[in-house]
Amino acid sequence: MVWTSMLFPTGAVDEIPNVISRPDFFEDLNLGQVIDAITEQKQEYDLKPFFYLPLHDIEVIRYRQEIFRDLENANTLNAIKTFAEKISLVRRYLNLAQKLYYKRQQEGWFLEAAVAYCQAVSGLVGDLEGAPLRSRGFLDFQTYLTTYVASPAFRSLHEEARALKHDLASIKYCVIIRGNWVGVRKYESEIDYSSEVERTFEKFKQGDTKGYRIDLPILSGVSHVEAQILDCVAKLYPDIFKRVEAYCLNHQNFVDPVISTFDREIQFFISYIDFMANLEAKGLNFCYPQLTKTKSIHAKDAFDIALAHKRLSEPGLVVPNDFYLERKERIIVVSGPNQGGKTTFARMFAQLHYLASLGCPVPGTEATLFLYDQIFTHFEKEESVRNLRGKLQDDLVRIHAILEEATSESILILNEVFTSTTLNDAIFLSKEVLKRVISLDAFCVFVTFIDELSTLSEQTVSMVSTVVPENPALRTFKIVRRPADGLAYAICIAEKYHLTYDLIKERIKE
Repeated sequence: MVWTSMLFPTGAVDEIPNVISRPDFFEDLNLGQVIDAITEQKQEYDLKPFFYLPLHDIEVIRYRQEIFRDLENANTLNAIKTFAEKISLVRRYLNLAQKLYYKRQQEGWFLEAAVAYCQAVSGLVGDLEGAPLRSRGFLDFQTYLTTYVASPAFRSLHEEARALKHDLASIKYCVIIRGNWVGVRKYESEIDYSSEVERTFEKFKQGDTKGYRIDLPILSGVSHVEAQILDCVAKLYPDIFKRVEAYCLNHQNFVDPVISTFDREIQFFISYIDFMANLEAKGLNFCYPQLTKTKSIHAKDAFDIALAHKRLSEPGLVVPNDFYLERKERIIVVSGPNQGGKTTFARMFAQLHYLASLGCPVPGTEATLFLYDQIFTHFEKEESVRNLRGKLQDDLVRIHAILEEATSESILILNEVFTSTTLNDAIFLSKEVLKRVISLDAFCVFVTFIDELSTLSEQTVSMVSTVVPENPALRTFKIVRRPADGLAYAICIAEKYHLTYDLIKERIKE
């Protein structure tokens, strides 16, 4: 039985690049914060490269979604977590064995690692036997695991380890200390008088007394005296210690590479599930998106996952939003007052598509999303003296680079571009950019203060950040699909320049 990966079906693994770097748009979308939080407790597995590699094959995405669904079963999830804890212990034992100085101590921790490994693998086989597994990844791995545990190599590893542990535990010896002299000899059935002494003095006991027994901890290291005592014990029982030495030599690389690969890759799913659980506990929903190559998409109750994670430790609600694009619609033009959730909506749109392309559940109760080839973002950046460009020129250069590289299958997130120029110039430049996007037939979210862009063509759709009708200064953070009316924008401008009715009245009074 050949098993390849929990992340990729057979054959797809060959498509993984040797070097996987963090995508350029992570900073704009706050996805770096999300991936850092997901992988924070799993650093020993080096999971970030898995989250930096979006998929472009719907079948591979379904392959991962199936595994996520299997892990919805609490018993299966707990079995995998228990297995991972045991394998982590194996790694610690093996690392410790390599760092220790005394040979026999190295062999002892190596044997402990082998015993823990065999127990972990055997335990996982038993736990998965009754699990309701349906995914191809889990079913194929279960078949491999069952075959592996029944193999002569594993049985030999396991049975020899148990026998050695039993024989080592049966060793009894005496340590004789006279001044600076220490001697070791075999146990000769000396009588232990400790229990008899306790019975003799029991009659003098008056009530509860303080206990003075000390439990000696099991330390990883030994002193040079302890090491010499152990060498003496090995001379007294040479056959057992020779078998331990031979075991360590014969099973130097006992961890099966397939088991090791599974242990690392399954943490991709576990880490994301743990991350989701924290948000679900706050009443937020996740769903399995349907990926499509047709250009009709929608999402219900979607939210910015980075903002939601931030809200775990900060006050404030996470407001979900809906969107859909159908027929010839490709561009969402988001307008409305500042601080109303426009940029958050744009980030959310791209986050959904990126997480879906990893094969992960996405924020929301329902979603059909496009399987893109690349994501491009343009968010406002501070001017840099290094490139010797002004802000407007820098915007133009960056957007030109995006439009040159983007295809009809790309997703573009353009957030409040051309804010450094005049209104007429901003309208002209924005229209030219959107015409290029329309000619590409690419999906785009365009956050702007220019309302008329929403009616540029049949490919554009207007969505507006709303305010509380009774108090326009309060934001609802709901982005709704409706024509831009300019009222919210006018209020926002008036507030910015202190020209609202109330503020003017206050100034007149002064």
